[in-house]
This record gives sequence, structure tokens and C-alpha cells, in this order.
Amino acid sequence: MIILALDTAGVDCAAAVYDSDRDTVLGEASDMIGKGHAEHLMGIVDRALDMAGVNLATVDRIAVTVGPGSFTGIRVGVAAARGFALSLSIPAVGVTTLAVMAEAVRQRTPGRPVLAAMDAKRNEIYLQAFDPDGRAFNEARAVTVEDALAIAADFDGEITGSATPLLKPDASGDHANRFPISIVARLGADADPSSGKPKPLYLRGPDAKPQAGFAIERV
Repeated sequence: MIILALDTAGVDCAAAVYDSDRDTVLGEASDMIGKGHAEHLMGIVDRALDMAGVNLATVDRIAVTVGPGSFTGIRVGVAAARGFALSLSIPAVGVTTLAVMAEAVRQRTPGRPVLAAMDAKRNEIYLQAFDPDGRAFNEARAVTVEDALAIAADFDGEITGSATPLLKPDASGDHANRFPISIVARLGADADPSSGKPKPLYLRGPDAKPQAGFAIERV
């Protein structure tokens, strides 16, 4: 099965073409852009396809990161994935960024559970724990830093993500949230397409809310 994987959930804009039968990434492209995923994504996809030596007609499934992450970036990636799936009459699946981060650590330190923790600001952390086989212990959720500290204190495993320094003050190194596109592709190959179309995973509401008292009367 040929998977086209997309990631626009963070600072990277990335795509990969993955052959699940051979467990081989045929081609991938990634640029660290921060913002502007909508303008860059199609060019990134073209680069990945060119490197793989295939065209869109050979793709059997689309995989896309669904969050948590950049509010706008996630919407861009999910919309593109659903558009590709509709035009090609193939399934699309969503992969959470927390699962991608946990799998990256699990590959480096097999046999250990992983706690994926993203700094969500405003005294909150996006958190999810995974067992040594990569299965989620619980649902992804937003918790206070205080609650996350209590959870981390009882967790016997690896911690990854941008919230690591908050949970382990002695942590060293780079803990930026990164979502390797090759892992997105592999997790997408294992995902169940019957679970429904990918949709953004938002663990809290948007910052912008309508102001009461300023509605315009309809006529």
C-alpha cells in the first residue's frame, strides 16, 4: 500500500510517500516554515512525489497529522488530506501529533512507556501516555501544569515534548515539538480507515470568541 503522509501541525510543512509492503519511505520533503502552510503544502507534496518517482494516481491512502498543534496549520493539512481522498476515491486517516512524538521516542528506547507532553501555554499541558508497544493508555487531554507534574511524578517511563522542561527541571537538550513525517506515514498505514474522516483534534476552544451585545439584527 502506498501512503501519502502530510504534516502541517507545527513549524514544519512536510510530506512523504511510503510503501507499507516494503516498509520503505520512497520520498519525503520538509521545510521549516513556521507559518504559511497553505501556500507551501502543494509544492512539498510535489517534491515528495517526484523523489518517490510516483504520481498521485498510485497513492492508496492519505495520512495527516490532526493535532494538537497549530490551529490554522491543522486545518490546512486536514482539508488537503480530505480533498486528496475525495478526488482519488481513497481513504484518509488522522494521526495525532502526540502519538507521533511518542513513537519517535519508542523507536529510540524500545520497551519503555512514553508520556507525550506539549506545552499549551496558559498553565496547561497537552498530555497522553503510551505503553511500550505504542498503544495509548488514555485519551489525549489538556491538564494544568500542577496536575501534569503529579502525573509525571508517578510515571515510570520516557517523557517527550515541549513540556518536558516543565515536568523535569533537570532535562537537557532540545525538546521542541517535532513530528517526523516518516513516522506519520507508518502510523497512518496502521490506522483504521473505518474510524471516519480525519478531523482536527482541538483539546481546548479557540482564543477568539464572539462578543455579546454586538450582534447585528437580521432583517
